[in-house]
Amino acid sequence: MMELTHFDEAGNARMVDVSEKAVTSRTAVAEGYILVNEEIYERIKAGTMKKGDVLAVAQLAAIMGAKKTSDLIPLCHPLMLTKVAVICELDETRRAVRIEATVKTSGQTGVEMEALTAVQVGLLTVYDMCKAIDKSMVMGPVYLIEKEGGKSGHFINPKRPEV
Repeated sequence: MMELTHFDEAGNARMVDVSEKAVTSRTAVAEGYILVNEEIYERIKAGTMKKGDVLAVAQLAAIMGAKKTSDLIPLCHPLMLTKVAVICELDETRRAVRIEATVKTSGQTGVEMEALTAVQVGLLTVYDMCKAIDKSMVMGPVYLIEKEGGKSGHFINPKRPEV
């Protein structure tokens, strides 16, 4: 069983010391969905939402979210990100907005939290821009697809849901 590293021997929270870890290229990809009703779906598709281009704003918000991750998650290291790429698209089969974030860095710790935060902030932005029409939108699932780099090597999520 893996030991949690965010706590010292006395059980106090701490930010993990990564100073002895090798600097390596690290990548993480996360994905998430927000289910919307027919009216919202069609308005996003037609570009007629009152607050503007939902997909474009969500994409920018997701990028900003990745950059602000360490400000939002207390024990997360501030990282110099070298890439944040976000895809925001309509998923006709699910009647949803799908957001995928790919984050890269060259550093001593991974970027999973940045990728997951990017997706969540993008989804929250979609909700914010569409809530006047329907407050019953549902976010999820949100999950890590894969990560590369560091001691753990290449991880592909075996629990990735069939979507």
